[in-house]
Amino acid sequence: MPSILVVGADHLGNMPDHLADIGFDEVVHMSGRKCQMVRKGIPEKVAAVLVLTDYVNHNLTKVIKQQAKEQEVPIYYAKRSWCSVKKALCDCADTCEWLNNKSSH
Repeated sequence: MPSILVVGADHLGNMPDHLADIGFDEVVHMSGRKCQMVRKGIPEKVAAVLVLTDYVNHNLTKVIKQQAKEQEVPIYYAKRSWCSVKKALCDCADTCEWLNNKSSH
């Protein structure tokens, strides 16, 4: 099952549980506080990247966007609210497919 990299925010609260509900088995979190974290790059196992726009600086966003493009990983942008995250992810056919596969099991 797919993994997702969440970039931004110090704490995710119950977001990993909500992401699991729509089909993401693993959530990798990069707070963005330490600039050197981005040098590690996006892990290979990640199927998508979610950038929390209200908790990340522009330079980090630019680097993550470039890495996602190079690795051909879809990238989504949302505010930290679950409503915004779900809208960003479920507007994509791939994510809705994951949602449909999850609910059919």
